[in-house]
Amino acid sequence: MDSTVIAAGNQGFGAQEVPELRDLAPKAAAVRGSAAAALALAGELAEAAPLPGEGRTKTLWSILATVAAADLTAARTLEPHLDALAILAQAGVPADPGTWGVFAAEGPGTAVTATLVHGGWELSGRKPWCSLAASLDHAVVTAHTGNGRRRAFAVDLRQPAVKPVPGAWVSRGLADVDSGPVDFHRAAARPVGADDWYLERPGFAWGGMGVAACWYGGAAAVARRMFSAAAEREPDQIAHSMLGKADARLQAARAVLDEAAARIDSGRAEGRDGAVLAQRVRSIVADAAEDVLLLADHGLGPGPLALEEEHARRTADLRIYLRQHHAERDYAALGRSLLQGGGFPW
Repeated sequence: MDSTVIAAGNQGFGAQEVPELRDLAPKAAAVRGSAAAALALAGELAEAAPLPGEGRTKTLWSILATVAAADLTAARTLEPHLDALAILAQAGVPADPGTWGVFAAEGPGTAVTATLVHGGWELSGRKPWCSLAASLDHAVVTAHTGNGRRRAFAVDLRQPAVKPVPGAWVSRGLADVDSGPVDFHRAAARPVGADDWYLERPGFAWGGMGVAACWYGGAAAVARRMFSAAAEREPDQIAHSMLGKADARLQAARAVLDEAAARIDSGRAEGRDGAVLAQRVRSIVADAAEDVLLLADHGLGPGPLALEEEHARRTADLRIYLRQHHAERDYAALGRSLLQGGGFPW
């Protein structure tokens, strides 16, 4: 099977839609879990990747899924870099050269506040879940501006006022993508949009679905290992069943991503519609990926997990990456959204 094609065939997502990136999968595979190599690849791909919502969202997600199928560290680094560039473009804020991230998570007992001072804005406080903060050049950072409102800011992470907290990241999955907290001590920042614009813009939902495209790519690669194992011997009914289930889950995930990309590019994924669409897409893709992981564990047994570095790393990477989906809590959020819409959604 052509390693540059996402999923089992030439339909749907695929790097064949981007002729200049036919060698994308081998480049991403060469990252082999190295954040430094992933950052170099992200800088290289930024110019070729389209922005979401401008007619080529499916191509953008094809790139993300292709990279994820080859190496999830590469995808986990590329996706926020491209998301940050999209956020800045939507806000009409020029992007300084270099690598970018997005630090928008919130955590109990921690908060970053933004203060308007003479000469600009300053950020102070601790921000959790700041991936690669010690390695990136810049990030889009959300901060509280008072009265329960939040705003996004562009921050140069190389200034002394930004200090990543060492030793916090102990994950075995995505081990090189240090995602510990960062302390800001009156760090200079440029506003990106008005108060609450970051959360209310259509691109907020679109970016969340871009993450789902990465989950899909990682799951597709796990399923390929199942396919290879079945093709190397005479499979029994159990192997047939597990491979069929994996295919059904991935086909469903790809279908909702295809449909979502089309809705974004046709202007039908904004406001509440976009938010509900993102909740559905992320839930469907996350469930599909978790099912594929379980099917692979049962079908392949301990051998690949214990003896194959690439498969063991991929499954560990995908499991921690999938925890960006909040499982039952995200389903509860979707249920609330449906009830608030009024009327039956089906």
